[in-house]
Amino acid sequence: MKRTALAATALLLAAGCSTQPAYQSPAIELLAQFKEATPAAAQAGIWRPAQPQDAAPPEQWWRLYGDPVLDDLQQRAAVANPGIVQAVARLRAAQAAVAGSRAALLPTLGASSSATRARGAGNASTAGPATSYSLGLNAGWEIDLWGRLSGAASAAEASAQASGADLAAARLSLQATAAQTYFALRAAEAQGALLRDTLAAYEQSWQLTRNRERAGVASPADVAQAEAQYKSTQAQLLEAETGRAQIEHALAALIGLPPAAFALDATARLPAPPEVPAELPSRLLERRPDIAAAERRVAAANAQVGVAQAAFFPALTLSAAGGWRGASLGDLVGAPNLFWSLGPALALTLFDGGARSAAVESARASLDLAAAGYRQTVITALQEVEDNLAAATSLAREEQVQAEAVAAAQRALTIATNQYKAGTVGYLNVLSAQTTVLSAQRGLIDVKNRRLAAVNTLLKNVAGRWDGTS
Repeated sequence: MKRTALAATALLLAAGCSTQPAYQSPAIELLAQFKEATPAAAQAGIWRPAQPQDAAPPEQWWRLYGDPVLDDLQQRAAVANPGIVQAVARLRAAQAAVAGSRAALLPTLGASSSATRARGAGNASTAGPATSYSLGLNAGWEIDLWGRLSGAASAAEASAQASGADLAAARLSLQATAAQTYFALRAAEAQGALLRDTLAAYEQSWQLTRNRERAGVASPADVAQAEAQYKSTQAQLLEAETGRAQIEHALAALIGLPPAAFALDATARLPAPPEVPAELPSRLLERRPDIAAAERRVAAANAQVGVAQAAFFPALTLSAAGGWRGASLGDLVGAPNLFWSLGPALALTLFDGGARSAAVESARASLDLAAAGYRQTVITALQEVEDNLAAATSLAREEQVQAEAVAAAQRALTIATNQYKAGTVGYLNVLSAQTTVLSAQRGLIDVKNRRLAAVNTLLKNVAGRWDGTS
C-alpha cells in the first residue's frame, strides 16, 4: 500500500514537470548570402544563418574613425545620456522582479507575539477580565509540483535578460546617433569653411569687375552680377552657421548637458570612414542586442504558457506553526503552554467560468506575437544590412565621381577667368563657372557626410564590429 502511494506521488511529480512547454528558438530560414554581397564573398560561401545570442556587448567601434574628440563625446554620452539612465533603471527593476519570483520558490518563516486582556459574556459577577500571552513561529512552503513558480521565475529571468539586451541596444543606438551627429557637425563646419573661402574669392571677383568697369572694359551689369553672387553666398554662409549651431545643441543634449554648457572647437576636417570589408559573415547579426532582446521575449512568453497551464492543477502548501500560549508572562515559555500544528493543504479551483482557459489562450497568443516579432526583427536587421551595404558601396563610387567633377569645374573656372580677363567672354561665363565649382564642392562635402552616415549605420547594423569576434 505504501509502495502504491509512493508510486502515485512520483507519477504526480513527473506529470507536474509536463506543464512547462519545452523552449526552442523560432527557426529563421536565411539565404546563403546577402543580395548586396560582393561576388568574392558569395563564392567563398561565408554567409551563414545567424543564431542570435544575448552575451555579446558592442565594442568601442567608433575608435575605427581615429578621432579623439569623437572618443571623448562617446564616453561622456555613455554615462550622462538620460535615455541610458532610464534603460539602466528598467534593467534594475527587471532584476528585482527576478529576485522576487525566485523567492516564491522558497519557504517563508514568520514570528508573532501578542498580549490580550478580555472578559467573556455571561452572568457570573465574580469572573474578572483574563489576560492571555502568546509567542510563536509560523512557516509555509508552496511545493512547486506543476512548475507554476519556476515558470514564473524563468519568465522573469528571460524578461530581465531582454531588458539587459534593451540596454545594450540603447547604448548602441546612442553611440551611432552621437557619431552621426558629430559627423554632421564636422560637415557643417566644412561647408562653412568652404563658403568663407568662396566669399573671399567672390569678393576679389567683385573688386575685379569694379576695376574693369572704371577702366571701361566691364559693364555695370557685370558689377551687379558679381555683387549678387557675393551676397547670395554670404546668405548661404549664415544658413550654414545656424545649422552648425543647432547640431552642436543636439550633441549637448546627447551627452546630457544644456546647450549653454557645451561647445566644440570648429574644424573643417571630416573623419575618413573605415573601409567596408569585401566579406562580412552573417554571424555578426548574432551580436545585435535587438535580436537578443526579441529572442529572450519569446522565451519569457513560452514560460508564461506553462504558468497559465499550471493553474489547472491543485496547489500543495505545507504549513507549520508552534509556540507558547498562557495566562502568565513569567512562565509563558514552558511545556504546559506549548502548542504546535503541522500539515499539508491542497487547493484547486473547480469552476471559474473559463478564466483559466482564457489565460492559457492569452499566453499562447502572446507567445505567437513574440515569435512573430522576433522573426520581424531578424528580417529588419537583414534589410538594414543590405540597405547600408548598397549605400556604402555606391557612395564610395559617388565620392570619387564627385571629386572628379570638382576638378573639372575648377579647370573650367580657370579657363573662363582667363578668357574674361582677355576680354573674349563676358562675366556671365565666369559667374556660371564659379557657381558650378561651389556647387560641386558642396556636393562633395555632402556625399562624404552621407558616406560616413552609411558606414556608421552599417557598423550599428552589425553591432559595431566588422569581424565576428567579441
